[in-house]
Amino acid sequence: MKQTEQWKPGEIVTQSGIYACDCGREHLWSKSTDVRGHRFPPLPYDCPGQAWTLRTQAHPDAD
Repeated sequence: MKQTEQWKPGEIVTQSGIYACDCGREHLWSKSTDVRGHRFPPLPYDCPGQAWTLRTQAHPDAD
């Protein structure tokens, strides 16, 4: 998986893991644990970012 891949809120999660918003501010609620097949949640209300990026895979050995 490329580090630059991003997903917009509402898109389907293709890989379970911990995602962070792409704004880089590390503000409160900037991370989301998402499950494959679910939809990405909206970004935090005060976030200037545009998308979610994968930080940690939930099951990296499952590929």
